[in-house]
Amino acid sequence: MHSSRGNSKYKTIGEVAKILNLIDKKKGSLSTHTIRFWEKQFKQIKPKIFSGNRRYYDENSINVLKKIKYLLKDKGMTLIGVKKVLNSENSDIDEIYNKTIRHNNVIRTKINNIKNIINVLKSQNGKKNSRKS
Repeated sequence: MHSSRGNSKYKTIGEVAKILNLIDKKKGSLSTHTIRFWEKQFKQIKPKIFSGNRRYYDENSINVLKKIKYLLKDKGMTLIGVKKVLNSENSDIDEIYNKTIRHNNVIRTKINNIKNIINVLKSQNGKKNSRKS
C-alpha cells in the first residue's frame, strides 16, 4: 500500500488529461485515449502501473506529455518530428517556445505596421475622393 503522501506525486490518467486540457470535442469528456496513444508512441512516457492495472504518471512523464502536446497541437509538428526533437540529446523545448513567443511578437508588430499603413492610405484616398466632388 502506498502512503497518501507518496501517491500525491502521481496523477491518474484522468487528472493528466485535465492538466493537459485534452477534451474530446465530440463527447465533451476527457480524452484519456490520446494519452494512451502517445504513451505507445513515445518511450519517454513511463507511467507506473499500480494495483488494478491503473496508470499513474509522475511529474517527469507529465512534463514530457506537455511538451508532446505543445509540439503536436500548438506547433503542428508530426509524430516523427516530435520523436526527433525528444530523442535529440540537446533538444531544448523551452528555447523553441521562447523563439515562438519572440516570433509572434515580431509578426504582431508587422501586422500593426501594415494596419497603420492601410489607415494612412484610406485617409489619403478619402481626401482624394472628396476633391473630385
